[in-house]
Amino acid sequence: MRFKGKLTKWHADKAFGFIAPNDVASQVFIHQSAFANKTRIPQLSDIITFSITKDKAGRYCACDATFLGEKLKKKQPKKINQFSIYFSLIFLAAIMITFTLGYLPQKLMSIYMGLSFLTFLSYAVDKSKAQRGAWRTQESTLHMLALIGGWPGAALAQQIFRHKSSKKTFRRVFWSTVMINLVLLFWLYSSSGVQYLQLLT
Repeated sequence: MRFKGKLTKWHADKAFGFIAPNDVASQVFIHQSAFANKTRIPQLSDIITFSITKDKAGRYCACDATFLGEKLKKKQPKKINQFSIYFSLIFLAAIMITFTLGYLPQKLMSIYMGLSFLTFLSYAVDKSKAQRGAWRTQESTLHMLALIGGWPGAALAQQIFRHKSSKKTFRRVFWSTVMINLVLLFWLYSSSGVQYLQLLT
């Protein structure tokens, strides 16, 4: 349900204020982040159209706010990146097949499977923390897990939980860790790296 009211208080230094809704005695708290238009600075007596939600403390506040004459643009649902899912599943299947055929050491197979599960779980926990406003897992930790072999689990978790799947800077670093890990894997099977591969047998 949408409401309309006048902005009666605005603290520019703290980026929040209060709206006096039409035909309602109590005022509604609004933070600047609740405005759909991020470029316009709210002014006293602005007519605001908004919805009501609850903050992390369970208090009612305004959300999806628009200024008079503006239309609220509906957020498009995030699309699942099927490439990430298929690529990670194909890689894990290839790991299992090459191990079964005797081309991949059991320790290396266990590393990829174990770290993928651990990284998948880390994303799930971090997503839960984000929803609860709790202390988050550092992005550097997630990237390190991906770099040392957990990237298939990370790629799956990003799409399944819709977590870290749209942040461009994070995605660029993530795919860099994938490429580095794959290069190291292929290097292990080269003439210069095979001696290190034998340590895993």
